[in-house]
Amino acid sequence: MADASKPWLDAGDWKLIIARDRLHRASALLTLVLLVIGFSIASASFFSVNNGLTILLQTSVIGLLGIGLTLVIITGGIDLSVGSVLALSGVISGLAVKMGVPVVPAMCAGVVMGAACGAFNGFVITKMRIPPFVATLGMMLIARGAALQLTGAAPVSRLGEAFGRLGNGALFRIVEMQPNGFPRVVFPGIPYPAILLLVVALAAAYILRRRQIGRHIYATGSNEEAARLSGVNVDWTKMYAYTMSGALAGLAGNVLMSRLVTAQPSEGVMYELDAIAAAVIGGASLSGGVGTIAGTMIGAFIIGILRNGLNMSGVSAFIQQIVIGFVVIGAVWIDQVRNRR
Repeated sequence: MADASKPWLDAGDWKLIIARDRLHRASALLTLVLLVIGFSIASASFFSVNNGLTILLQTSVIGLLGIGLTLVIITGGIDLSVGSVLALSGVISGLAVKMGVPVVPAMCAGVVMGAACGAFNGFVITKMRIPPFVATLGMMLIARGAALQLTGAAPVSRLGEAFGRLGNGALFRIVEMQPNGFPRVVFPGIPYPAILLLVVALAAAYILRRRQIGRHIYATGSNEEAARLSGVNVDWTKMYAYTMSGALAGLAGNVLMSRLVTAQPSEGVMYELDAIAAAVIGGASLSGGVGTIAGTMIGAFIIGILRNGLNMSGVSAFIQQIVIGFVVIGAVWIDQVRNRR
């Protein structure tokens, strides 16, 4: 990539980044197609509308977390706190609703809490010069402890129908009443979490590819010293990436807690590993400087379909953890081989 003797990213660098991303996205997309075909053969009900909507709902949370992780990973960092920040943000939203705050401002408060946690991560990393692994590991413990302390380790329930609309609602849902008085779903609609994921993914892709801050994020991860010498405010760029990661974790927390219609302080455990796996499977390099939102979305659906297909095949949750663990190791190994080449 770039070195300290030339501008931080020239045309050749961008061509190399784009070529590598396209190749990796193509292989990840092929993997996704093969998974769909394999699970469809194994279970007749896998390839159905209802199961497809279930996969969309399950993937939306990992996808939102994965987008934030992608921004951080491209800068050359890591964020292990997103699962705990998700739980804390959801708890803040739930407690705000219990206090009488309307649902939308309450959920905004949860997102702000997530952004604050991310900004704190960025401050510790850039100003205190603590490695990202250690800094975000500390935030993981802080956020989880705060969520448990605020709730007394008990779920915050009875949040009302309005609180569950984001996670359980759908656009264009068609329901008709039958003669017996019971409703029948004619068309389940497009889940709101899936629409939200699409909007956030498009916005993040636009920022990375079309805005100056996106170029700065790639430059920081590609060669931090070269970027600094070229006038990039590296510290501010990292602050931005970690703040966005925290904010998206807060948004994911709202989606998950809304689906449950309960704020669970114990939710989000190990979600950070799924999010990191989604980003790496999609082509993001843990060495920094490489990654795309489109690739991360493909990686997120690979994780979501893998979990869903294994569930429908009757594979136990413990075996699923083993499989996902091997997938994570394999993705990181491929990343290391790619970097050596």
